[in-house]
Amino acid sequence: MTLESNPYSLIGKVILVTGASSGIGKATARLCSEMGAQVVVTGRNENRLLQTFNALSGEGHQMIVADLTKKENVEHLCKTTPQLDGIVHCAGIVRRQLCKSVTEEDIALVISTNFNAVALLQAGLLSSKKIKKEASIVFISSRAAETPAIANAVYSASKGAIVSYARCLSLELAPKRIRVNCILPAVVLTPIILESGVAKEQLEDELSRYPLGRYGQPEDIANLAVFLLSDAASWMTGSCIDITGGAIGL
Repeated sequence: MTLESNPYSLIGKVILVTGASSGIGKATARLCSEMGAQVVVTGRNENRLLQTFNALSGEGHQMIVADLTKKENVEHLCKTTPQLDGIVHCAGIVRRQLCKSVTEEDIALVISTNFNAVALLQAGLLSSKKIKKEASIVFISSRAAETPAIANAVYSASKGAIVSYARCLSLELAPKRIRVNCILPAVVLTPIILESGVAKEQLEDELSRYPLGRYGQPEDIANLAVFLLSDAASWMTGSCIDITGGAIGL
Protein backbone atom coordinates (compact mmCIF):
# COMPACT_ATOMS: atom_id res chain seq x y z
CA MET A 1 0.00 0.00 0.00
CA THR A 2 1.37 3.41 -0.97
CA LEU A 3 0.89 6.56 1.09
CA GLU A 4 -1.42 7.86 -1.61
CA SER A 5 -3.80 4.90 -1.24
CA ASN A 6 -3.51 4.70 2.55
CA PRO A 7 -6.75 5.88 4.26
CA TYR A 8 -4.62 7.44 7.00
CA SER A 9 -2.75 9.62 4.50
CA LEU A 10 -3.26 13.39 4.43
CA ILE A 11 -1.91 13.87 0.90
CA GLY A 12 -3.84 16.60 -0.89
CA LYS A 13 -5.29 18.02 2.33
CA VAL A 14 -4.70 21.52 3.71
CA ILE A 15 -4.69 21.56 7.52
CA LEU A 16 -4.70 24.54 9.91
CA VAL A 17 -3.07 23.93 13.30
CA THR A 18 -3.43 26.58 16.00
CA GLY A 19 -1.06 26.78 18.95
CA ALA A 20 1.57 25.29 16.66
CA SER A 21 4.54 26.99 18.29
CA SER A 22 4.93 24.28 20.97
CA GLY A 23 3.58 21.15 22.59
CA ILE A 24 0.68 19.28 21.03
CA GLY A 25 0.24 21.86 18.28
CA LYS A 26 3.86 21.59 17.19
CA ALA A 27 3.81 17.79 17.19
CA THR A 28 0.53 17.75 15.26
CA ALA A 29 1.77 20.16 12.61
CA ARG A 30 4.92 18.14 12.06
CA LEU A 31 3.06 14.83 11.80
CA CYS A 32 0.48 16.30 9.42
CA SER A 33 3.30 17.37 7.12
CA GLU A 34 4.93 13.94 7.34
CA MET A 35 1.60 12.40 6.32
CA GLY A 36 1.53 14.55 3.20
CA ALA A 37 -0.59 17.54 4.19
CA GLN A 38 0.06 21.16 3.38
CA VAL A 39 0.03 22.77 6.81
CA VAL A 40 -0.91 26.26 7.92
CA VAL A 41 0.66 26.89 11.32
CA THR A 42 -0.34 29.73 13.59
CA GLY A 43 0.69 30.89 17.05
CA ARG A 44 1.58 34.01 19.02
CA ASN A 45 5.32 33.53 19.43
CA GLU A 46 6.95 34.22 16.07
CA ASN A 47 10.36 32.74 16.93
CA ARG A 48 8.97 29.46 18.21
CA LEU A 49 6.43 29.27 15.39
CA LEU A 50 9.26 29.67 12.88
CA GLN A 51 11.02 26.69 14.48
CA THR A 52 7.90 24.60 13.89
CA PHE A 53 7.57 25.87 10.33
CA ASN A 54 11.20 25.01 9.54
CA ALA A 55 10.69 21.49 10.92
CA LEU A 56 7.81 20.67 8.57
CA SER A 57 8.33 18.04 5.90
CA GLY A 58 7.55 18.75 2.27
CA GLU A 59 6.60 22.04 0.65
CA GLY A 60 3.69 24.44 0.28
CA HIS A 61 3.24 25.21 3.98
CA GLN A 62 2.19 28.58 5.40
CA MET A 63 2.99 30.38 8.65
CA ILE A 64 0.69 33.06 10.09
CA VAL A 65 1.60 34.75 13.36
CA ALA A 66 -1.60 35.52 15.28
CA ASP A 67 -2.87 36.14 18.80
CA LEU A 68 -6.30 34.55 18.65
CA THR A 69 -7.60 36.68 21.52
CA LYS A 70 -7.30 39.75 19.27
CA LYS A 71 -10.13 40.37 16.81
CA GLU A 72 -7.92 41.90 14.13
CA ASN A 73 -5.55 38.89 14.25
CA VAL A 74 -8.45 36.46 13.86
CA GLU A 75 -9.81 38.46 10.92
CA HIS A 76 -6.36 38.44 9.28
CA LEU A 77 -6.00 34.67 9.80
CA CYS A 78 -9.45 33.99 8.32
CA LYS A 79 -8.64 36.21 5.34
CA THR A 80 -5.21 34.80 4.54
CA THR A 81 -5.66 31.08 5.22
CA PRO A 82 -6.47 28.96 2.15
CA GLN A 83 -9.45 26.64 1.79
CA LEU A 84 -9.15 24.02 4.52
CA ASP A 85 -9.68 20.27 4.66
CA GLY A 86 -9.01 20.19 8.37
CA ILE A 87 -8.41 22.19 11.53
CA VAL A 88 -6.81 21.21 14.83
CA HIS A 89 -7.57 23.69 17.60
CA CYS A 90 -4.60 23.32 19.96
CA ALA A 91 -4.12 26.86 21.27
CA GLY A 92 -4.75 27.30 24.98
CA ILE A 93 -3.34 28.19 28.38
CA VAL A 94 -3.25 26.74 31.89
CA ARG A 95 -3.74 28.98 34.92
CA ARG A 96 -4.07 27.30 38.32
CA GLN A 97 -5.91 29.09 41.13
CA LEU A 98 -7.88 27.96 44.17
CA CYS A 99 -11.60 28.69 43.89
CA LYS A 100 -11.50 31.05 46.86
CA SER A 101 -8.80 33.11 45.14
CA VAL A 102 -10.21 33.23 41.61
CA THR A 103 -10.41 36.77 40.26
CA GLU A 104 -12.25 38.35 37.37
CA GLU A 105 -8.89 38.58 35.61
CA ASP A 106 -8.29 34.84 35.99
CA ILE A 107 -11.67 34.00 34.49
CA ALA A 108 -11.36 36.52 31.66
CA LEU A 109 -7.88 35.33 30.67
CA VAL A 110 -8.59 31.60 30.69
CA ILE A 111 -12.06 31.69 29.16
CA SER A 112 -11.10 34.24 26.50
CA THR A 113 -8.11 32.14 25.43
CA ASN A 114 -9.43 28.60 25.82
CA PHE A 115 -13.01 29.12 24.68
CA ASN A 116 -13.86 32.54 23.25
CA ALA A 117 -10.88 32.64 20.90
CA VAL A 118 -11.57 29.12 19.64
CA ALA A 119 -15.28 29.68 19.04
CA LEU A 120 -14.75 33.05 17.37
CA LEU A 121 -12.00 31.73 15.07
CA GLN A 122 -14.23 28.83 14.13
CA ALA A 123 -17.12 31.22 13.42
CA GLY A 124 -14.85 33.40 11.28
CA LEU A 125 -13.62 30.47 9.21
CA LEU A 126 -17.17 29.25 8.65
CA SER A 127 -18.58 32.66 7.74
CA SER A 128 -15.71 33.30 5.32
CA LYS A 129 -16.36 29.88 3.74
CA LYS A 130 -12.83 28.65 4.32
CA ILE A 131 -13.85 25.12 5.35
CA LYS A 132 -14.48 22.61 2.59
CA LYS A 133 -17.27 20.07 2.55
CA GLU A 134 -16.23 16.78 4.16
CA ALA A 135 -13.54 18.54 6.18
CA SER A 136 -12.55 17.46 9.69
CA ILE A 137 -12.39 19.73 12.76
CA VAL A 138 -10.55 18.53 15.85
CA PHE A 139 -10.63 20.24 19.25
CA ILE A 140 -8.03 19.53 21.91
CA SER A 141 -9.97 19.60 25.17
CA SER A 142 -8.88 17.81 28.35
CA ARG A 143 -9.92 15.15 30.83
CA ALA A 144 -10.06 18.11 33.21
CA ALA A 145 -13.44 18.88 31.64
CA GLU A 146 -14.91 15.92 33.52
CA THR A 147 -12.44 15.33 36.35
CA PRO A 148 -12.19 17.72 39.32
CA ALA A 149 -8.79 18.78 40.61
CA ILE A 150 -7.75 21.30 43.22
CA ALA A 151 -6.93 24.75 41.79
CA ASN A 152 -8.11 23.74 38.33
CA ALA A 153 -11.71 24.97 38.31
CA VAL A 154 -11.50 27.75 35.73
CA TYR A 155 -9.35 25.71 33.35
CA SER A 156 -11.72 22.74 33.73
CA ALA A 157 -14.69 24.98 32.97
CA SER A 158 -13.04 26.31 29.83
CA LYS A 159 -12.34 22.81 28.54
CA GLY A 160 -15.85 21.65 29.40
CA ALA A 161 -17.18 24.54 27.34
CA ILE A 162 -15.16 23.30 24.36
CA VAL A 163 -16.71 19.83 24.64
CA SER A 164 -20.26 21.22 24.70
CA TYR A 165 -19.52 23.61 21.85
CA ALA A 166 -17.99 20.88 19.68
CA ARG A 167 -20.96 18.58 20.13
CA CYS A 168 -23.36 21.32 19.02
CA LEU A 169 -21.10 22.25 16.10
CA SER A 170 -21.02 18.62 14.93
CA LEU A 171 -24.81 18.70 14.49
CA GLU A 172 -24.78 22.01 12.64
CA LEU A 173 -22.09 20.91 10.18
CA ALA A 174 -23.24 17.33 9.60
CA PRO A 175 -25.33 18.26 6.52
CA LYS A 176 -22.09 19.36 4.84
CA ARG A 177 -20.38 16.13 5.96
CA ILE A 178 -17.96 18.21 8.02
CA ARG A 179 -16.85 16.12 10.98
CA VAL A 180 -16.25 17.56 14.45
CA ASN A 181 -14.53 15.62 17.23
CA CYS A 182 -12.78 16.27 20.55
CA ILE A 183 -9.68 14.75 22.09
CA LEU A 184 -9.56 14.67 25.89
CA PRO A 185 -6.02 13.89 27.08
CA ALA A 186 -4.97 13.24 30.65
CA VAL A 187 -1.57 14.69 31.61
CA VAL A 188 0.67 15.32 28.60
CA LEU A 189 4.19 16.57 29.27
CA THR A 190 4.15 19.80 27.29
CA PRO A 191 5.82 23.13 28.14
CA ILE A 192 2.42 24.53 29.19
CA ILE A 193 2.08 21.79 31.83
CA LEU A 194 5.68 21.93 33.03
CA GLU A 195 5.45 25.72 33.40
CA SER A 196 1.99 25.75 35.03
CA GLY A 197 3.19 25.50 38.60
CA VAL A 198 2.53 21.77 39.10
CA ALA A 199 5.16 20.52 41.53
CA LYS A 200 7.59 17.87 40.34
CA GLU A 201 6.74 15.83 43.43
CA GLN A 202 3.03 15.91 42.55
CA LEU A 203 3.74 14.65 39.04
CA GLU A 204 5.86 11.82 40.44
CA ASP A 205 3.18 10.84 42.96
CA GLU A 206 0.34 10.80 40.43
CA LEU A 207 2.27 8.76 37.88
CA SER A 208 1.32 5.60 39.78
CA ARG A 209 -2.28 6.13 38.57
CA TYR A 210 -1.21 5.53 34.96
CA PRO A 211 -1.14 1.79 34.18
CA LEU A 212 1.09 2.25 31.14
CA GLY A 213 3.71 3.77 33.43
CA ARG A 214 4.18 7.15 31.80
CA TYR A 215 2.51 10.44 31.07
CA GLY A 216 1.51 11.34 27.55
CA GLN A 217 3.82 12.93 25.02
CA PRO A 218 2.67 15.49 22.42
CA GLU A 219 3.21 12.89 19.70
CA ASP A 220 0.63 10.58 21.34
CA ILE A 221 -2.05 13.22 20.87
CA ALA A 222 -0.81 14.16 17.40
CA ASN A 223 -1.24 10.54 16.27
CA LEU A 224 -4.90 10.58 17.30
CA ALA A 225 -5.49 14.01 15.75
CA VAL A 226 -4.10 12.84 12.40
CA PHE A 227 -6.38 9.80 12.48
CA LEU A 228 -9.40 12.07 13.01
CA LEU A 229 -8.27 14.31 10.16
CA SER A 230 -7.87 11.38 7.79
CA ASP A 231 -10.44 9.57 5.66
CA ALA A 232 -10.06 6.58 7.98
CA ALA A 233 -12.30 8.47 10.45
CA SER A 234 -14.93 9.42 7.88
CA TRP A 235 -17.78 7.97 9.99
CA MET A 236 -16.78 9.72 13.22
CA THR A 237 -18.36 12.96 14.35
CA GLY A 238 -19.57 14.30 17.69
CA SER A 239 -17.13 12.00 19.50
CA CYS A 240 -15.10 12.92 22.58
CA ILE A 241 -12.17 10.55 22.85
CA ASP A 242 -10.29 9.95 26.10
CA ILE A 243 -6.56 9.28 25.83
CA THR A 244 -5.17 8.63 29.29
CA GLY A 245 -2.56 5.90 29.32
CA GLY A 246 -5.19 3.69 30.96
CA ALA A 247 -5.63 5.94 33.99
CA ILE A 248 -8.95 5.45 35.76
CA GLY A 249 -10.84 8.45 37.12
CA LEU A 250 -8.81 11.01 35.18
